[in-house]
This record gives sequence, structure tokens and C-alpha cells, in this order.
Amino acid sequence: MPDAHKTCNGDDHFMPHVVSSRLVYEGRVISMRVDEIALPQGGVTTREVVEHPGAVVIIALDREERIYLVQQYRHAINRVLLELPAGTLEPGEEPLAAAKRELKEEAGLVAAEWRYLGSFYSSPGFVNEHLHVFVAQNLEQQDSDLDFDEDLSVILRPLADLRGRFSEIPDAKSLAALHLLLEESEVGHSA
Repeated sequence: MPDAHKTCNGDDHFMPHVVSSRLVYEGRVISMRVDEIALPQGGVTTREVVEHPGAVVIIALDREERIYLVQQYRHAINRVLLELPAGTLEPGEEPLAAAKRELKEEAGLVAAEWRYLGSFYSSPGFVNEHLHVFVAQNLEQQDSDLDFDEDLSVILRPLADLRGRFSEIPDAKSLAALHLLLEESEVGHSA
């Protein structure tokens, strides 16, 4: 049975008690469980939870402040999207190692400088996916090493051109990562 997670401010009186948990699906990337929970205010209900190993998102910036984006087909929405390089953590893999691996695989880039920007949950109402955001700089181009099921193209765009045009990147993880980057640059300019 999964342990209940603490709230961000430590207020445990908001935490439900897990009565039972059953695995209903186990796939290559995700699993799904159904938890029966006793609510703090009384009553019992169920929650469907998608379990995800976590992922990384990479903002690769070259010396001219251009950002590397990938354009790829996303089957769940039957569309080609423009997004930042990203990928799922392998079992036991540290986020920085995953970021380095994914940047090389998807964009054919190796970075000499890495900076951790922060993390976020993709959609905590039903999935526990925790994404880690990295900025990669001092880049060197190499051959990409795409997974067998990936077909994507790499696009280079000036970061300044993306401001006010985020609707061209309808991918939540990319938007959240870019927000963290822009927030960091705004804090840096106001200090």
C-alpha cells in the first residue's frame, strides 16, 4: 500500500488515509492503481492514480541565446507538437544523467554546463509524474541517438522570439520549463 505524501506546508490533517490499493494496469512506461481512501472529513472514496517514473525537460541554449526545440508526433492527441527536448527517467537514473542522455538522443547535443532550474508535477490530480528542468549551455553538436520509436526534427529558435508566442508550443512541460527560465531571468534583472 502506498504511503501518503506530506503536504507542502506539513498540514497532515488534510491527508486522507489509504484503505486499500490495487494495481489495475502495468505497462512499459506507466502503471495505474485504484486507491480506496478514507477522507479526513469522513467518508470513503476511490482515486485512480497513474504512476510515472518521472521525467526531465531540457532548455538547451546556444551562445546566441537560441533555444533547441523538437518537433514530433504525439499519438495521444494525434498531432505534431513543438516542444523542448525531454524524456522519462530510467529505473534508478538520476535526473541530471537522464537530461544528458535525452539531450544527446533527441538533439544530438552535449553540454559542458548544466544548471538545475527546478521541478514541477505535470498533473497531480491523477498522475504522480515529477519533472526536473535543466538548462544546458556551452553546447557541442554530435550525432543524435534517437530511440527506435522516435521520429523528430530539431528546430533552433531565438529565445527572445518565443516571448509572447507560447501558443506555438502547446506542450505543458515545455511551457512550465520556459516559465521557470523566464522567471529566473526576471529575478536576475531585478536584483
